Amino acid sequence: MKKIVSGILGLVVLSLASGLLAAPVVSLPKGYESWEKSRQKIVDDKKSLFYGVHYIYPDKKAMKVYKGGGSYPEGSRFVVVFYSLKNEGGKQVEGKKNMVVLMQRDKKQQETGGWLFAGYGADGKPSGIDPVKNCFECHQKDAPERQFVISKIEDFAEKK
Repeated sequence: MKKIVSGILGLVVLSLASGLLAAPVVSLPKGYESWEKSRQKIVDDKKSLFYGVHYIYPDKKAMKVYKGGGSYPEGSRFVVVFYSLKNEGGKQVEGKKNMVVLMQRDKKQQETGGWLFAGYGADGKPSGIDPVKNCFECHQKDAPERQFVISKIEDFAEKK
């Protein structure tokens, strides 16, 4: 009996420990749609994971660094909303929302350069993306010199 109780306690401790090591579940920030919004960006390469239309929403902390330089402070956030791409009368236009991603400065996330990455479906529910394979590998390849932030302030400038 003592061995059984000891074994059960061991399993409980192991399952609690593994739960603590799992990737954090984070909700989309409320009200991100009211943050400053980038120009519409169209990715028309059908082989790209980001094929379609997207907009970037940085919070105030992130926008301050976009505009003035420096390091992104802990908690800085970017939300990117993706829409399908459809053709209307020979023009590429925004279709239905299909994905939302969050990039949040979190020094505990050392495997992903100090950023937490999370993905969501159009409904805002977590999609279970792999933050290393689906996010950080590209950020590491495309923007290591910009603290892994791919977008730039120019994405917010008015078209001339």
